[in-house]
Amino acid sequence: MVKPKITMIHLASALFAVLALAALALLLVPGWLGLGSTAIPAAKAAAPAALVKRPATPAVVLPPAVSDVLRSGVLIVISKHSQQMFVFKNGQPWAVSPVSTGKRGHATPAGVFPILQKAVRHRSNLYSNAPMPYMQRLTWSGIAIHAGRLPGYPASHGCVRLPHAFARALFVLTRASATTVVITNDRLTSNGQARTLALNTPMPHLPVLGAPQPQETQLTKAPAAAQPRIEALPLDPVQLAAGGQTIQLAAAATPDEANAMWIRMIAVHPELARYQKAVIPAVVGSRKVYRLRATAPGAHSFCTSLKQRGGACFNVS
Repeated sequence: MVKPKITMIHLASALFAVLALAALALLLVPGWLGLGSTAIPAAKAAAPAALVKRPATPAVVLPPAVSDVLRSGVLIVISKHSQQMFVFKNGQPWAVSPVSTGKRGHATPAGVFPILQKAVRHRSNLYSNAPMPYMQRLTWSGIAIHAGRLPGYPASHGCVRLPHAFARALFVLTRASATTVVITNDRLTSNGQARTLALNTPMPHLPVLGAPQPQETQLTKAPAAAQPRIEALPLDPVQLAAGGQTIQLAAAATPDEANAMWIRMIAVHPELARYQKAVIPAVVGSRKVYRLRATAPGAHSFCTSLKQRGGACFNVS
């Protein structure tokens, strides 16, 4: 018998085959040769659920009472039916503006709301990063007042849109601690109707511990009979003017024209948003006019500055 010769080539081939088999075994059988698995255990790949910080549940914030903000503060009443906003400062009509509320399928909720947040520049977290200038948040689910397009009908995704100049002036006017927003499905056509409705709209309440809670904290409107009806009381103009100086800015043929002048002036002079506005009827000769006046501490200095810049103004008291 002829014994086969074992050459270096045969030895190299055999060694290569052994190494290849060993490598394959390591891939297919983790832990072979006592080397352990190369996979990262699931417990190390992700942090335990208990260690992941969840956002805190927003605290329930109740709006100030309507009667309180009528004494000192800002009341905003929004009629979805009329697509109008009525604004009161310290109980007196401040301005009226058209709005655009939520379209079908995205209705603006009715109820009584606080101002939760304010931001001059904000973008929607829900709808394509859409801009929301002069945003004033009403709910944590995305309902807010902000500047936007007004086509003349409900067109938003639930927010309340305002003309840009009016949104800016309103942003300057409000303070979260002294502003209440009432949104209603009812038709409103006057400041008197808006004030009376706000006074008779039930306020939201703190949730009862242990009871199932709705997702929203705003009020689900209760029947009107739940509270006695309160009629709005006229305020004393002398009391309103106490501690301030009164100036006259313009005279108009109608109250609506005077209000429109006020909005235009605030857009140019935002500091006027802190003034108490009044539209005073008067007769000049045989013609009835409506005088646009404003009251605040230091109003005379503003009037002087306005006249130096070519504006019309004179001191009243």
